[in-house]
Amino acid sequence: MKEKDRRSKNASVTAAKGRGAEARGGRHEQKHPPLKGAGFKGRSGGPPAKAAPEKGERQRSAQEALPTHPVRQRTGDKPGETVPLILETAATAGYHLIDSGDGEKLEQYGPYRIVRPEAQALWPKALPATIWEKADAVFTGDTDEDGMGRWRFPREVLGETWPMQLLDTDFLGRFTSFRHVGVFPEQLAHWSWVKDQVATAGRPLKVLNLFGYTGVASLIAAKAGAEVTHVDASKKAIGWARENQTLARAEKLPIRWICDDAMKFIQREERRGSRYDIILTDPPKFGRGPNGQVWQLFDHLAAMLDICREILSPEARGLVLTAYSIRASFYSIHELMRETMRGRGGRVESGELIIREGGLDGKEPGRALSTSLFSRWVPK
Repeated sequence: MKEKDRRSKNASVTAAKGRGAEARGGRHEQKHPPLKGAGFKGRSGGPPAKAAPEKGERQRSAQEALPTHPVRQRTGDKPGETVPLILETAATAGYHLIDSGDGEKLEQYGPYRIVRPEAQALWPKALPATIWEKADAVFTGDTDEDGMGRWRFPREVLGETWPMQLLDTDFLGRFTSFRHVGVFPEQLAHWSWVKDQVATAGRPLKVLNLFGYTGVASLIAAKAGAEVTHVDASKKAIGWARENQTLARAEKLPIRWICDDAMKFIQREERRGSRYDIILTDPPKFGRGPNGQVWQLFDHLAAMLDICREILSPEARGLVLTAYSIRASFYSIHELMRETMRGRGGRVESGELIIREGGLDGKEPGRALSTSLFSRWVPK
């Protein structure tokens, strides 16, 4: 749908949800020509794309990327449904969307006012040019989600990183070459949901964060009391996540940081009999794992969700899928999720994640900016 201006993830893919690798902390090493660097969500600073392999190598790589087990034929009633569900990110202490329009968006990230490309902002800007001109950082260059560019600092040169805080969790924002800054604020809706689930469970929940990027969701879940397994195919993203853990003073929290291909990891977890109470998955549209494994969203998503169902615990609280930069209706992933969860009861909620403009002070509700599709299974 849009860029997460979204995030880069790791998993069987490292590259791209439709954005650059660095954007997401570089979870996946993308191999698309315009260098997407690492995660689909388009982060900045990803590694350059590699030369295309020879035909034989491409065939071997494609064979290695295919799921090793077929999607199971599920029986039983499909879960109930809630559609469309629109989950909105409103202004918070650490972030708000100030204005958007003419293919750009003006955001407040902690102390900085930032301008980035936004293809879905089709309307005119609401605030005068004098407001936009006071931005601290402006991304310039390729306007494609995965395109590389550079940051311009109109007022004073800024450092590469700066401290941020969302949901009482500290982490680092970072200016990447793929216009991303290490966090996708529209995900606050999912993170708040996870935090509530963990806090009200009455027992420690096990959370699996696939394509975990820079680890903000993992830290929020762990601080709420969960045991977290964070998986990303990008060493760079894992390194950034560990930096965030230190900044958040969360070194003693139960988080496993795993650099691995997402599909391979969950297949091993199924064989081991591992179970999780909540699974978060934000796969890229295209990407490569740490050993060159190829991920194609439309080819592998059904198998990934199928395995995720198998590793959900009997008392699971939810399975969440977010999809960025794909040309599809939310109904496509909604019906896939309902088929995947046949016989488990519960309900599938699907729709879009949006961010609401808030003006300079974040208190003047304006237009809604759509960011991505999502589908979420819950037990009731």
